Amino acid sequence: MRLATHTSGDGDRTALLVHGGSALHRTWHAVEDELVRRGYRVVGVDLRGHGDSPRGEYSTEALRQDLVDTLPAGADLVMGHSIGCVAVSLALEHLRPARAVYLDPAFRVPPLPDGTAERMRRVYATADAARVRELHPLWSDEDVRIELEGFAAADPDFHTWVAEQVAGLDNFPKTAEVPSLVVVAGVGSPVGPEGARTLADRGFTVRTVEGAGHCIHRDDLPGLLTALDGWI
Repeated sequence: MRLATHTSGDGDRTALLVHGGSALHRTWHAVEDELVRRGYRVVGVDLRGHGDSPRGEYSTEALRQDLVDTLPAGADLVMGHSIGCVAVSLALEHLRPARAVYLDPAFRVPPLPDGTAERMRRVYATADAARVRELHPLWSDEDVRIELEGFAAADPDFHTWVAEQVAGLDNFPKTAEVPSLVVVAGVGSPVGPEGARTLADRGFTVRTVEGAGHCIHRDDLPGLLTALDGWI
């Protein structure tokens, strides 16, 4: 599957951005602007089942292959968020970036109770700006708008797949295949202290943005940029 892509900047270095579930490539807009300012050409994708990309059957192998089929190899940087990090980690052998950055990766989603998929569908279908603002008081108005657009453009079957087939599985990479940074959210991270220790033991550099939630790049951009010092 060829994913919908968005390219900005014309710098000498290339950065690839892979968003998380129920999102769009535009959720990276503030990070993208910063990377362009620093001399990158930035390529973002909409994952399968999201935004302008096709729908289809869902599996971690399918997400991996989509990146292989769509993105160029040999970029200077690849950055993923949440479940997008799982796809990035699996595609590294082909993508061969100089560096990889994982923002609060969903390498292990905790088991979810029965009925979660249906509840997720209702939440995404009924969300409005007031509800998103309540959940994410630190976000800009643009981030709130993009979040709602992402909900509207996401395939509900993707949520079902995550709830029923991804939750409870261990997708932690066995090793850091390239120099790799994991940025952990200080609040409510799926990584947790044990996961952070596991990643550090496997060769990953681990840094935390205290006070930021799962969507670190929208909660605290300055804090994220501090954590990215030396990596971008």
